[in-house]
Amino acid sequence: MNSTRNYTLITGASTGIGYELAKLFARDRHNLILVARDESKLETAKNELSKYNVEVKILSLDLSKSEDIQSLFNYVEMNKLNVDILVNNAGIGTFGDFSEIEWGKEEALIDINIKALTKLTKYFLPKIIECKNGGILNVASTAAFCSGPRMAAYYASKAYVLNLTEAIYEECKDSGIKISCLCPGPVKTTFQDKAGIKKSESAKKYLMDAEEVAKVSYKDFKKGKLIIIPGMKNKLLVIGNKLLPRRISRKIILKTNKK
Repeated sequence: MNSTRNYTLITGASTGIGYELAKLFARDRHNLILVARDESKLETAKNELSKYNVEVKILSLDLSKSEDIQSLFNYVEMNKLNVDILVNNAGIGTFGDFSEIEWGKEEALIDINIKALTKLTKYFLPKIIECKNGGILNVASTAAFCSGPRMAAYYASKAYVLNLTEAIYEECKDSGIKISCLCPGPVKTTFQDKAGIKKSESAKKYLMDAEEVAKVSYKDFKKGKLIIIPGMKNKLLVIGNKLLPRRISRKIILKTNKK
């Protein structure tokens, strides 16, 4: 069991993959710091996780705002909390032609998917290295392996997450910590609706359950695996995309996203 001052910090933790990961960490006696925007959903998550007899702290914050990220750092420092595992799960998407999506939405995407993730990793990584224990799990997507017409900024942001995580993994190989990047395909969460994506009935059958994705990623993270791609279909998709010329890959994704 972890000491009472060790915590796993999970962003985007009130629903979906983040919440399912929180359950798995709690089951293995990790104390938790859960971060999300919706305070009522965080309260619900806290109540549900209390059955595992771990300490659960919740923070309602908007990670697109620099002052809220600083509030998180201040909270950890003031309460002398040792974060030995960081899960950067918070992320948003936008959908439509890049020329037509309003800048405010793209800026929020960059602020959460890239800036906040980088800032949290930058802050906690030296502390985790010093402890020589724990690690960081960054959540990207199968979108990280290609460009995505009609979701241009989202695909680009996930490519950033994957590349950043791979580089840090090499830098930290001898430090005794785990660095992983989770790259799921489409998942049954609220992400699709929030991004303005409407899946056809035929496409919905390919969505993985958040619980299933979390179980695979948790197991592989504990093993120290760098790139985690849950589901055989998603693994084959990534392999197939690598074999295709990029110009063909772009055309297929454009056609798919138009549907």
